Amino acid sequence: MELDLHVHRFDWAGGPSGIGPGVADLARRAEAIGVKTQSFMDHYFQMDWMAPAQDPMLEGYTALGFVAGVTSRLRLRLLVTGVSYRHPGLLAKIVTTLDVLSQGRAELGIGAAWYEREHRGLGVPFPPTGERFERLEEAIQICLQMWSGNDGPFEGRHYQLAETICAPQPVSRPRPRLLIGGSGERKTLRLVARYADACNIFGGPDDVARKLEVLRRHCDAVGRDPKEIEVTAMYRELPPGAGPKEVLGGAEAFARIGVSTLVTGAVGPDPGGWLESTFGPVMDELAAIEHAPW
Repeated sequence: MELDLHVHRFDWAGGPSGIGPGVADLARRAEAIGVKTQSFMDHYFQMDWMAPAQDPMLEGYTALGFVAGVTSRLRLRLLVTGVSYRHPGLLAKIVTTLDVLSQGRAELGIGAAWYEREHRGLGVPFPPTGERFERLEEAIQICLQMWSGNDGPFEGRHYQLAETICAPQPVSRPRPRLLIGGSGERKTLRLVARYADACNIFGGPDDVARKLEVLRRHCDAVGRDPKEIEVTAMYRELPPGAGPKEVLGGAEAFARIGVSTLVTGAVGPDPGGWLESTFGPVMDELAAIEHAPW
């Protein structure tokens, strides 16, 4: 079992002048205890169901570039890129730049986007749900084409590219890993089965197990081996003061249904300290947990 860190708030850092040093410190501490991947949200306003929209929020790819510069092993992704925020050709170039400068540590996490308020607030078009999913599939196809060395045109329903040049190509081989976020059974998990190297599913073990059964059926429909897809699940709902027994017990419950990577959050006024005290003592035991095939 591996551990990823997802950073979704910045109000703990003490204002604008504290965010840079705070994020750097958190990333270094995460890397030091063996966290595999650090992710940020792809939002411009804080999610208003969690905190006021005016709370501090960073642009995701700029933040990942900063983290790349202060670490050497952490893998880097957004959880997840909203397809509506960047033209796919530019997105492929952005992720490639991150991958090249980090020496092959970038991943593309992507989804259909959902936060209408920030779209409307910042003047970003917000197509209907069906169209966003159509655009998501085309965006994935464009990125894969640009990372294949094929620099010819792309003709889709929503995107037309005369040339898909991407130079330099990514350092990652054969390309940056692709994670598709979300648990929608009819559209999202179908795209996971067809394209993704990893998925991210919300919910407890029972909910995740049910979603994985749906994903297995989609894999069967397209002739995909489910073992090719890394299963990640959110692991943030720990009781206050959770000790090693509680942390490992929850991890084992996810491992039994096929989850191989837990994604925890940055919690409280000292998220680095929380991460070290909650997970630092159990990282060896966590790594020894073997996930079941799903």
